[in-house]
Amino acid sequence: MVWSRSYLDYTWTPGHPMNPARLDLTMALAREIGLLEGVEVIEPTPATDAELLRIHSPAYVNAVRHARQPPGEPLNPPYGLGSPDNPVFAGMHEAASVISGGTLCAAREIAAGRTRRAVSIGGGMHHAMPAAASGFCVYNDVAIAISWLLDNGFDRIAYVDVDVHHGDGVQHAFAADPRVLTVSIHQHPATLWPNTGWATDVGLAPAEGTAINLPLLPGTSDALWLRAFHAVVPGAIGAFRPQILISQCGVDTHREDPLADLALTVDGQRAAFLAMRDLADRHCEGRWLAVGGGGYGLVRVVPRSWTHLIAAALDKDIDPAAAVPRTWRERVGAMAPTVSIPDRMGEDGDTNFRPWDGPGGAPELSDARSNNALRQVDSAILATRRAAFPLLGLDPDDPRD
Repeated sequence: MVWSRSYLDYTWTPGHPMNPARLDLTMALAREIGLLEGVEVIEPTPATDAELLRIHSPAYVNAVRHARQPPGEPLNPPYGLGSPDNPVFAGMHEAASVISGGTLCAAREIAAGRTRRAVSIGGGMHHAMPAAASGFCVYNDVAIAISWLLDNGFDRIAYVDVDVHHGDGVQHAFAADPRVLTVSIHQHPATLWPNTGWATDVGLAPAEGTAINLPLLPGTSDALWLRAFHAVVPGAIGAFRPQILISQCGVDTHREDPLADLALTVDGQRAAFLAMRDLADRHCEGRWLAVGGGGYGLVRVVPRSWTHLIAAALDKDIDPAAAVPRTWRERVGAMAPTVSIPDRMGEDGDTNFRPWDGPGGAPELSDARSNNALRQVDSAILATRRAAFPLLGLDPDDPRD
């Protein structure tokens, strides 16, 4: 477990949806449920300028370091700094550098063989571009860590992004690098920012086929999301044969998230984490680096979901029916008296899914609405497989691939 109280310094403006309280509440829940007993918790150091420059331009790093909020809001803020999404805050460079340092620390622990799995819930800033802040992300910690791994013994790295928003910054960094497979499962770009990540976006020469995008329509629930995940991700990972799996585990796919429109529960998100852990065990000798990301249900969603993520990484899986510790509920209830505090670690989400069985293989369901949702998901599956799978040497229409 990589953790620093300095992660809480990544604080935008009052009312900004990315509130670091979600990290604090997650760690408190993990401790009170007993997850961290006997676990090595490593304090990261900030990423150095040389490490940030693996991905970001010198001018941009300098701009972040010296950024000050100007009076008024510029129409086209330089480097994306000072926009409503990315307002300037005191100590922004230092706070963002610690988050990048945390993900680098996790990568180094795995590369050195000191652990097979590492998790840093503060990471996952997947939208940051080489010369611009974007989508609440200042420095792209995941891309920086991948770049470091490529220079330190790894030449086949798989990145799987289950955030509701397209993992555009990481894909951009490695779109032409055949050593990195990026897979993003996200809400359809026609319906959600950043409006990228179409099924036909498969990467650039000489790396066509190493960018895989699976866009899903608003309202997609646990069982259908998991059907789509399992129809695309395991086949792609198996064909690519990575040495390490890196997971961006944003939980803004939740049905209560205020910024998006998918309909997963905590149970569905837990199932996704366990599936990615299993893929790392099957294909990467267990090497799995997991980071956080989006998620704006600060009290009811993020703490439970990421506690399940920490549990998955530690092989201490938590039953969704388990009670949320009373002490945590009382503490959070005092902080947020108008919020309904959950009393169990799950939400009775339906995670039983029927595996995809090829074109035309969808079952007929009892009601028209469910049938339509199933057909839409299967259409998305087929579009993604037909765009990317032949480039990986796979048959897009064969469910065994």
